Amino acid sequence: MNYRHVFHAGNFADVFKHTLLVRLILHLRRKEAAFRVLDTHAGRGLYRLDAEEARRTGEWREGIGRVLDATFEPSVAALLDPWLASVRQLFSEPEPSYPGSPLLLQDLTRPQDRLTFCEKVAGEAVALRSALGRDRRAQVVEGDGWSILQGHLPPPERRGLVLIDPPFEEAREFSTIAAALGAALRRWSSGIYAIWYPVKSRRDVEGFIRKLSALPAPKILRVEIGLYEIERVDRLNGCGFLVVNPPWHFDEEAASLAAGLGRVLAREGNGTAKLDWVKSEA
Repeated sequence: MNYRHVFHAGNFADVFKHTLLVRLILHLRRKEAAFRVLDTHAGRGLYRLDAEEARRTGEWREGIGRVLDATFEPSVAALLDPWLASVRQLFSEPEPSYPGSPLLLQDLTRPQDRLTFCEKVAGEAVALRSALGRDRRAQVVEGDGWSILQGHLPPPERRGLVLIDPPFEEAREFSTIAAALGAALRRWSSGIYAIWYPVKSRRDVEGFIRKLSALPAPKILRVEIGLYEIERVDRLNGCGFLVVNPPWHFDEEAASLAAGLGRVLAREGNGTAKLDWVKSEA
């Protein structure tokens, strides 16, 4: 698939990915010690919803638009609140925008934490630096995220998270992720790794999952939502989020969010929600 994010900002996939990402950051914040977040495919950081590309697809209306209009169970609403607080601040401006992962991470991290954003496209990197402002905690590294990742591990803080969210423009993207993740784990086995992926061909997804199950990590969690009751290979059926070394109780939060968001974001019926352990060693 070809996934130019400017056309899709604020859609169902962003909503799902970002709600789970925020929960991971909040888990890391429970300890006072500093941590590092590294985003391998950062993008421009801020997306205008009144821009031509966003208006052309209107995908945000089926994503963040639905969430803002929905009513959730109190327990799910409480899990969504920290993410929504960041989103509403930009959504309510005269020029409504949606924050990409970098701005969410900037908003939710503390003075002692550090942020490294990788972006391959020069124009996007320039836009990202502008969006981040003069934040000394944040570094934008222009270049290939896969190469940059290996050179930045392990981070000096020894705690933290790597977000892997590529555009899926390459035919072998799943294989590239598996190889990069394997190399990263050999350098930094204790880090948290979060991987977003699209669900089009179930065969491709399950092949990817089998590769990850062979990686040297004790625990790997998978959570997915589906927009339709039946999957078809000719459309984007949903998306998934994998977490290597998930924090304690994160699986419970992820299950609640998947069920609540799956219902609101579904295109057919109540959609689907799935959570399982790709790997879970005692």
